[in-house]
Amino acid sequence: MIACPNCGGNVKFNIAAQQMSCEYCNSLFDPYSFDSKTKDAQEVKDFEATIFTCPQCGGEILSTDNASAGFCSFCGASTILYSRISHEKRPDYIIPFSITKDQCKESYANLMKKAIYAPKELRDPAHIDGFRGIYMPYWAFHIGQQGDFSIPASKSARRGDYIVTDHVNLTGNIDAYYKGLSYDASSSFADNISEALAPYDVKSMQPFTPGFFSGFYADTADVASEVYEAEAYETANNNSLEQIKRIPAFSAYSIKESSHLNFWLNSGIEEVNSAMFPVWFMSYRNGDRISYATVNGQTGKVVSDIPIDTGKYALGSALLTIPIFALFMWVFNFTLTPIASLLVCALLGILSLWVFNKELVEVIKKDNNTDDLGMISKNSANEPNRKIKVPKLKCEETLSSATFGMFVLAIVGVALGLYLSSKTGLNYKPIWVIVASAICVILGYAGSKIKKEAPGGISGKGIIFTDIAACISIIIAIIRPVADWYYYAGTIIFLVAVFLQLTDVIKAYNVLSTRKLPQFNKQGGDDRA
Repeated sequence: MIACPNCGGNVKFNIAAQQMSCEYCNSLFDPYSFDSKTKDAQEVKDFEATIFTCPQCGGEILSTDNASAGFCSFCGASTILYSRISHEKRPDYIIPFSITKDQCKESYANLMKKAIYAPKELRDPAHIDGFRGIYMPYWAFHIGQQGDFSIPASKSARRGDYIVTDHVNLTGNIDAYYKGLSYDASSSFADNISEALAPYDVKSMQPFTPGFFSGFYADTADVASEVYEAEAYETANNNSLEQIKRIPAFSAYSIKESSHLNFWLNSGIEEVNSAMFPVWFMSYRNGDRISYATVNGQTGKVVSDIPIDTGKYALGSALLTIPIFALFMWVFNFTLTPIASLLVCALLGILSLWVFNKELVEVIKKDNNTDDLGMISKNSANEPNRKIKVPKLKCEETLSSATFGMFVLAIVGVALGLYLSSKTGLNYKPIWVIVASAICVILGYAGSKIKKEAPGGISGKGIIFTDIAACISIIIAIIRPVADWYYYAGTIIFLVAVFLQLTDVIKAYNVLSTRKLPQFNKQGGDDRA
């Protein structure tokens, strides 16, 4: 706790006033008046903070207050968090909160008004009041590019029967500076959230003082800056390259991607600063999964995991189906022949299965943190100064193989149907039904393999019923019975299977819009502790 010099009350940072404010006498103070520097101007390289450690997930948050936290921001556990006193290395800079909690809640409520299928719990005022202000650690890279550049490029043109390619070097002088390319320095803060919350206006960074922490929490830094060096270089290089391509004299030339851009553009990291950026943070726990809602504490930008209420979605879809059906039947006079109805169902089956498989792969990737360089660096044996390699998952290879097989089979089926139709005059739609249904079987088999790697909560029954319906459609298309009721019976069976598959798609989306409960092991990291 920071004591008020006037009355001894608790002094916290007031966002609206951008100063320290006493809770009792309302006195205002400059945040730097409470800085822990000695009078002889000797710089203090650390500051004292209370670290709260969640007993359930191991998440750590810093605080300069004496009060204990009532819940863990990362796993949503309602508990008294264990605490300890620690001396933390001082960050270089901080961006103070400029969005108040009321403004944060208003921004989030505006987002939820558009999320018509979101569960009602996410709109509950008591739930929305759970936002907590947390300073997240970031690395701010300052990259300079000065001097002469020479970039290989080419230009192709047809001359008669030949295509002539000219190879040249684009030369010039560059003087660029990228200040504050920012990447989060916490493995507990998902990279996809921090990237979506960006950008922060780094011009508003101020020299750090612990006074800004009063009344807020702060996540601990545990990811080395070297993890994001390659990404920072890539961002700066690509942006400069785009500017170079816009030069009229260079616009006709093409430049291939290359790992030599650092050399060609004279790129160099001039400085790396540690900084704390403001985030309003809230967690929503559902069983063994958790979703996050975050608001940029500087700009008010909202990034949230939003699950779907299955009942609301089913009702909304049913109400939307009626006008669409009426539009096609009565306005466009659209009718389906018996065999065409089977084909449409097979195409719907392909779409639902592919979306389901894609969602399963994304769930597996998220649970394995393949999109989070910070977490990969903590869990891998890579040296900090090496480029982090994102692991390739087996489910991605399975989906790629199934997708390739789907396109090959579709091309062959369309070509065969059109050829036989032109040669024999026979109806080619049965062939297309067979091909489309066979693609359903392929995607269903791939989905059953991928599901073995996915977490629980997704039944996968839709795969079985869709494959059964696809096999029935293949048999009907081969036999080609005269009576129409065979086709309509197959259509009804397929529609029921697709409905079950779409139910699994929603369940998979809800799992994708949440995250597994975190389990942190924050030891050492970037040697800041």
